[in-house]
Amino acid sequence: MTRPLSRRAALGLAVGLAPGLALVACGSGSPAPGDGSSASGGTRTVKHARGESTVPARASRVVALDTDALDSLVTLGLSPVGATTVSEGAHFPAYLPAERLAGTKAVGTIGQPNLEAIAALRPDLILSNQVRDDKRYEQLSKIAPTVLSKTTGPTWKENARLHAEATGRQPEAEAADAAYRSKLRDLVTALGGPAKAAAIRVEMARFLAGAPTRLYLNDTFVGSLFKDLGLGRPANQDKSGFSLEISPEQVDQAAADVIFYSVYGDAARSDQAKITEGALWKNLDAVRNGRVFRVDDNLWMLGIGYTGAGLILDQMRGDLA
Repeated sequence: MTRPLSRRAALGLAVGLAPGLALVACGSGSPAPGDGSSASGGTRTVKHARGESTVPARASRVVALDTDALDSLVTLGLSPVGATTVSEGAHFPAYLPAERLAGTKAVGTIGQPNLEAIAALRPDLILSNQVRDDKRYEQLSKIAPTVLSKTTGPTWKENARLHAEATGRQPEAEAADAAYRSKLRDLVTALGGPAKAAAIRVEMARFLAGAPTRLYLNDTFVGSLFKDLGLGRPANQDKSGFSLEISPEQVDQAAADVIFYSVYGDAARSDQAKITEGALWKNLDAVRNGRVFRVDDNLWMLGIGYTGAGLILDQMRGDLA
C-alpha cells in the first residue's frame, strides 16, 4: 500500500509536529533564506564532536551538509541558505515542504560539498557530522563556524539537540520533542497499549538497485522509531548493527507480523520482483495477512529528524491502527 505525500500534506504535517515552532507562512511568495529575523548579536561557545566552536547567539544563515541537519533546520523554523543533495542534480528531500526550501541553494552532494559555493552564501553557521565531513572540518571552519555531530541515524535526537544549541533555538527543539513524544503515546494507545504493541513483530525492508535487499536492524533511524514505540522485532533483527542483507533464497529471514518496505533506485535492477513474486515471500505471515506496506524511501531513509519522524509515525498509524 503506497501513501504518497502531497506538498500541502507535508507542510501541514510539519507544522502539526510542533505547533510552537516559528514556521514561515507560505501564503504570499517564497520565504527568504534564514528565518527572516535579524541576529540578536553576541556569540556563544558550542561543544561538539570536533571540539568547540564560537557561533552566533542566534544563527540565521545556516548551511546543512547532511539530511539530518536539513530536517533539524526546517523543524526549528529556519530556511537554510544552502544544503547538499544526495546526488548531483537531485532535489532536496521531497517530504520537506518545498516552500521552506525555495530559497535554499544546492552546495554539492553529501560527502562532497562545494566549498566555493558554500563560501559564496556567506553563512554564519555550518552543520554536518564526522562521517561526512570530518576531513574537511578545518576548511569549512575557515568559511564559517562549523559544528559536527559524531554520526547520524540512531543518534538523531541527540543531533537535533546539538543543532538547536548551535542555532540558538532550544525552545523550538523542546517543542518538537514534546510533539514527537505525544505522537508516540497516541500511536501506542491506538495499537491497544504497550503490551499489544510489543507483541507486534515489525521490520523495515529495502530493495536496492544493484545490491542485496536489506532488513534494517536497531542501530538505524527506523530502528530507533520502532524502539521508541516499544514494538516487537523479529529475533534476527532485534540486535545492534545497521542491516542484514538477504538474497531471494533467504526470504524466510524476513519473517515478521508487519513488513514495511521501500525501493531505492530502479526497481527492475533490484531483487524486488524475484522476492515478492516468489513462494517464500507469499508464505510469510505478514504477506498472507495483508500486513505489508510500501513506504516512501525518500522519507523513511532520509527523514532523519523530528519532521521526518512525525510523518513516519502518521503513516504507521494509518497502516497499523
